[in-house]
Amino acid sequence: MRKPVRSEVGQADKEVSFRSLRVFAEIMHTGSATAAAKQLSLSQPAVSKLISQLETKVGFDLFYRDRGKLVPTADGTKLMQEVDLTLASLDRFNSLVRDIAGYSAGTIRVVAPPSFAEGVLPDIVSRFRDRFPGVEFSIDSRSVGTARSMIAMRYVDCGFVKLPTDETDLELDEIVTSGSLCVMREDHPLAKYASISPNDIGLHPLILLGAGGYWRAQVDAAFASYGLKPVVAIETHTHGSACALAGRGNGLAILNDLLVRPYIQAPLVTRPFIPSITHTYAFAVSNVARPSRLTEEFKKEALSFFLQRPQNSSSAEGK
Repeated sequence: MRKPVRSEVGQADKEVSFRSLRVFAEIMHTGSATAAAKQLSLSQPAVSKLISQLETKVGFDLFYRDRGKLVPTADGTKLMQEVDLTLASLDRFNSLVRDIAGYSAGTIRVVAPPSFAEGVLPDIVSRFRDRFPGVEFSIDSRSVGTARSMIAMRYVDCGFVKLPTDETDLELDEIVTSGSLCVMREDHPLAKYASISPNDIGLHPLILLGAGGYWRAQVDAAFASYGLKPVVAIETHTHGSACALAGRGNGLAILNDLLVRPYIQAPLVTRPFIPSITHTYAFAVSNVARPSRLTEEFKKEALSFFLQRPQNSSSAEGK
């Protein structure tokens, strides 16, 4: 039996290779160096050399030789459980690296305004997960201002924001522009029009998104250009609730073409709102650090989604 090695070596010299640990574990599992060599596609001399090197590194015998066979020592048996755990951790690590490199694992944290998160984002996420089903999503729905701050502070990986924005700590990629629609019941007096202007609306009661936002200011400006002021019957904050209210006959809603589409069903119809009010959205990440590969791939999915999506549906007379 070889005596324990007692040498004054540095810490780097004592580090063992995972290859030698793999050989050690395979011998323990199969019971022979020959079987281990076959399993690992190594020659038997290579296996013997790796075991010898490992014993030299750890400073004690792992096997004793009995008529050409390797029999585990008590120290070798004691070490085996830890070696199995170490190799299993390494296997998990390598598997995770392969998954991330292949976009089959990981989490993407996204934030978007409520109507965008409800009306458009589910389609984009679903398409992405069809390609990469192992990827998890954390979706947050916040106001425009809060969403911008969360992206800039990197509380989320990315988000969708409405332009224009004066945020200087965001990297923005414009992804889609849409027009505006009037949404009403099919029996509404203005449903017979091919398009609808503030002059057509006149004193008809309106359902509008809450005052104080950029979009609402644009609507008010459109009416002002005709010397009119909108007659607001109901103020709400999401496209879904506005459509539900319009469907129950509470008035005509003026809404974002892009975000309103999922909610249009009988008895609702849509008509283009004239003059055109456009809505532009951007994919946003913080410019403090480079986004992850998964986030970059998700941006590509969003761009692809809007490129393939039929545009300018507001030119149609209804749905």
